[in-house]
Amino acid sequence: MKLVIATGNKGKISEIRELLNDIPIDILSLTHFPGMPEIIEDGAIFLDNALIKARFTAKFTGHPSLADDSGLEVDALSGKPGVLSARYAPTTEERNYKLLKELESVPDHLRTARFVCALALARPDGFEWSTTGTCEGSITYSVSGDGGFGYDPVFYYQPLGKTFAELSREEKNSVSHRGKALRAFKKAVLAENLLK
Repeated sequence: MKLVIATGNKGKISEIRELLNDIPIDILSLTHFPGMPEIIEDGAIFLDNALIKARFTAKFTGHPSLADDSGLEVDALSGKPGVLSARYAPTTEERNYKLLKELESVPDHLRTARFVCALALARPDGFEWSTTGTCEGSITYSVSGDGGFGYDPVFYYQPLGKTFAELSREEKNSVSHRGKALRAFKKAVLAENLLK
């Protein structure tokens, strides 16, 4: 059985492969379909965008497709960057810098934030399934750690006393928003035969 992950993001693909490695499926990514048009993510919430990507990819490839839309919600910024997390600034470094600059005068107790992952499966036959995972944390005052990707170096996870970028991949997968959503997906695949 083939499952297309609707992303070209190597970090996401690697995390997903690791979390689903004990399910007998052939995991492909958008790099296996070079002629695929760009998908316009214009949803108002994470789940909207995940469904847009999953539906388009399943239709284009003819295989079940799993898509996620993830991002960071910062309470002191009224939930920003939210669905615009990947477009908050041109590069990862600039996004992290912009976020830290906007929170410069915000005290510790108001720097609360969460990572959100909406995960959607779409099959060519029209079947759809979705879930959402979240992980609570806070925003640091500077970048710390060289693992992970995206906002990981500025997202502090209190129970482990580290930023996501300082965690091992196993630690991050065990607590992250994407890890939670993927475990729910894996459970549903095994219990409900989602990939038939």
